[in-house]
Amino acid sequence: MEVQIKYAGYITKQLQQIEKFRKMENKKLPLDLDYDKLDGLRIEARQKLAQYRPLSIGQASRISGVSPADINVLLIHLERQRRLNS
Repeated sequence: MEVQIKYAGYITKQLQQIEKFRKMENKKLPLDLDYDKLDGLRIEARQKLAQYRPLSIGQASRISGVSPADINVLLIHLERQRRLNS
């Protein structure tokens, strides 16, 4: 019980990170996405994303050379596409 109380904050934070990771894994990227046309992506990120063609945001976030800012650009693009298609 003492250990649970002592580490409760860390455990909660870790569980939140796991949930965030699951959500990112469920956000699929279109197979035909043209990364060169996305404003805001850094050149290195464009090259790496085009080379590896990740299937989800989660996969994209684990590619070396793709920053959190690049992931945000992808998330914004996906949200815009979702709204256009609704």
